[in-house]
Amino acid sequence: MADQIKGVDVASYQSTTYDLKGLDFVFVKATEGTAYVNPKMPEQTKRARDAGLVTGFYHFLRKGNPEAQAAYFVSKAGARAGEILACDWETAPNDGTYPSSAEKDRFIRECKRLAPEHRVILYCNRSFWLDHDVTSYAGDGLWIADPSAPEGNPRVKHAWLYHQYSISGGIDRNVANFPTREALAKWANGLRPASAEGANSGGQTVTLTAQQTFDAVWKTDQITAPDTAPDRATNPTWQPQSWLKDTGNRVRALEGELAAVRAQAEANGAALSAALAKLDALTSTLAQLDVSGALGALQAAINNTQVTLHAGEVRT
Repeated sequence: MADQIKGVDVASYQSTTYDLKGLDFVFVKATEGTAYVNPKMPEQTKRARDAGLVTGFYHFLRKGNPEAQAAYFVSKAGARAGEILACDWETAPNDGTYPSSAEKDRFIRECKRLAPEHRVILYCNRSFWLDHDVTSYAGDGLWIADPSAPEGNPRVKHAWLYHQYSISGGIDRNVANFPTREALAKWANGLRPASAEGANSGGQTVTLTAQQTFDAVWKTDQITAPDTAPDRATNPTWQPQSWLKDTGNRVRALEGELAAVRAQAEANGAALSAALAKLDALTSTLAQLDVSGALGALQAAINNTQVTLHAGEVRT
């Protein structure tokens, strides 16, 4: 386990003096829905910060209004530079409901829009990831809960950053897929603007990885959804890559329709050619008939017919 470091996540039902021994990071529950704030969050957060641990906050996502929940979370968490935001996506224990995969995606994207300098990740259990997720979208990384798997070996194929592997001593235990606390902290700070980095580190600048650059360009909601999109009312902005994919699908559909029209036109053209050929044949046949001669003979017969009317008789 030399390449992984350990941490915990805490909520209101955990102590504000949780044990810090052997820890490198802590996630604190901040909010839930749009009306709940963890009353112990300030003290639990201070304990992690004072110990120099990499700190993060999570929001228990409720069904409905993901954008409003994101705004509530970001405003109440009060995350500092280099602190991580997480979406807790699971079944609500009080009513058995849970947000859809689309609502999860919208929440994460809204958090990234509202707090672009912070990493935003997804927490969910293995069942949700395999059975409820339909987009494989986890923001900046996946925090997977799989207590049945060995520590640091969750049973998912998708790349993961955190594994919640146990509940021990009344607290959730996690490992992070980083070799050191410093490596985790560097990753957590990776989205800060270069000017902000320079102000605190002697002029150092941030170098974005190829994946970070790709995500910033292609995986950020910034294009108005097409009018034909069935979910345009609830998902008004799309990632560029989604827009390009939809455009490609529509182009292919139009190409199929065009091919069908072309085939029909060719079929109609063949029928028209056959009709014109038949008309030409009839015209040729008509031309061969001695219509003028026949009319002349008929006129002569009429002229040669003499009808004499006598009383009570007709004689020709």
